[in-house]
Amino acid sequence: MAQVVRGGGGGGHDYGRALTKSILYFEAQRSGVLPGSQRIAWRANSGLADGKANGVDLVGGYYDAGDNVKFGLPMAFTVTMMAWSVIEYGEQMAAAGELGHAVEAIKWGTDYFAKAHPEPNVLYAEVGDGDSDHNCWQRPEDMTTSRQAYRLDPQHPGSDLAGETAAAMAAASLVFRSSNPGYANQLLQHSKQLFDFADKYRGRYDNSITVARNYYGSFSGYGDELLWASAWLYQATDDRRYLDYLVNNADALGGTGWSINQFGWDVKYPGVQILAAKFLLHGKAGEHAGVLQGYRQRADFFACSCLGKDATDNVGRTPGGMLYHQRWNNIQFVTSASFLLAVYSDHLAAAGGGSVRCSGGGAARPSELLAFAKSQVDYILGSNPRGTSYMVGYGAVYPRQAHHRGSSIVSIKASPSFVSCREGYSSWYGRQGSNPNLLDGAVVGGPDEHDDFADERNNYEQTEAATYNNAPLMGILARLAAGHGSRGRGRLGQSLKDGIAANHSSLPPLSHGADHRQHAASPVKIEQNATASWKKNGRTYYRYAVTVSNRSPAGKTVEELHIGIGKLYGPVWGLEKARYGYVLPSWLPSLAAGKSAAFVYVHAAPPADVWVTGYKLV
Repeated sequence: MAQVVRGGGGGGHDYGRALTKSILYFEAQRSGVLPGSQRIAWRANSGLADGKANGVDLVGGYYDAGDNVKFGLPMAFTVTMMAWSVIEYGEQMAAAGELGHAVEAIKWGTDYFAKAHPEPNVLYAEVGDGDSDHNCWQRPEDMTTSRQAYRLDPQHPGSDLAGETAAAMAAASLVFRSSNPGYANQLLQHSKQLFDFADKYRGRYDNSITVARNYYGSFSGYGDELLWASAWLYQATDDRRYLDYLVNNADALGGTGWSINQFGWDVKYPGVQILAAKFLLHGKAGEHAGVLQGYRQRADFFACSCLGKDATDNVGRTPGGMLYHQRWNNIQFVTSASFLLAVYSDHLAAAGGGSVRCSGGGAARPSELLAFAKSQVDYILGSNPRGTSYMVGYGAVYPRQAHHRGSSIVSIKASPSFVSCREGYSSWYGRQGSNPNLLDGAVVGGPDEHDDFADERNNYEQTEAATYNNAPLMGILARLAAGHGSRGRGRLGQSLKDGIAANHSSLPPLSHGADHRQHAASPVKIEQNATASWKKNGRTYYRYAVTVSNRSPAGKTVEELHIGIGKLYGPVWGLEKARYGYVLPSWLPSLAAGKSAAFVYVHAAPPADVWVTGYKLV
């Protein structure tokens, strides 16, 4: 529904009001002893014995979504994105009167991470487990489920989670650099130790903590988080060691090998690529301009794919225009993409970096990136075919039955009688009507590919909200609340020590129509040919053979190769389906230099679009 505009927002929505609510939501997700300033009044203290059985204080932090588990990976990503939102758009938040609340929300997370990192090479990664929690529908204040804590250490590594937590602490140190330098230094010390731990003892955290695998599995591995952490540490310290790491590991950890149009708690490559492009745009590259240009090409791909301007691999859209990746909590990718596009737009414009060049032969101006980001935010706030706001409490029509334990059961303050696991399910989960407690500001999973949405508590794919939905939305809402004429990096941005100085001389131009995934330096080449055809039921079917070759001139091996296929209307042989496209069979984990792999597919159509989504070169 249309809203009255407050301030310079424009576009028929009250972005300032939505900003207020987007930050307020985090107070409903708090675990631990709630402060006197708590505004979500139906919540009370919870998780007060967390960590006690392990001999460590793990009270605090955030519940990730509608459950009562403290999952480390999404919590750390949430804090990183909240901090990045303040770094870019803190001045706009201050103008809207929300900077203090945003900083408080960040500190609630970083205080917990400091507790969870009691030794340089120890990080507590999770409290509670999804299996026991999901068998129980209970207020956090009444929890009787397991509160076991799970930790990472040299014998149980987790480079992805330690790397993401390092990124969160480094980004947050920038937020506190001016206002609380002592605290900022503490965060930076934690960040450096966590990065060293993640880099030295490598491994996926969900191999060490298997109970997390079914809930927040590390599908993209840990290469993206190591690069992400190094980029944030470089931004926070100006220490060239971290920029060198970002550059020297661009091949081996996939930074310039991955071109992916999805950014979230698992896959960080687009975020890394836009940070690296920012360093390049503002003259921080030095002798590393060539490699950072490779990162920027991938950032351009992300923007082009979101805008529908890539030659082959564009993000799908619903009929109403929302970016669409998946049915379960699709909006997380809408808010994260909108934030990245706004940030990239503002830095391109500020540095005079020109347009984004797309492999489809076109270009996109910075203003187009921001306008598209705004269209996605507007969709979330109600400018969609249903006229439904997917932010609880905003607009006239919004979800009333969010899939959320605390919101759906009467407040412990109104009814202090204990609610058991079974009683929660029998008396509250299936109850008809609105939740008794408003989950104000929560952004739910959102509609399906047809713009359809069912506001039902048991429809967790669509009605469950999550902290990582809201965290990037804070930033883009602040940007929009300030109006189109107000870019990031104002006075507050300078005081947050971005370490960026404008320099327009380090931008080698991209050729029009260049394929950003298979540019001249890419060692992976794809060739496909029709090898047979036949007629059946009046249709002509073709068998296509595809060869994927490693032509690395440096003799390096391609690992973790991911292949994307579009416009495919039949079966594939010789590949395995994965979270991000297709991968080679498990018996062929890598391609040595000069070697090839082949697969085939059959369909009654012209050749499918086949491209390389990502790889590591070692």
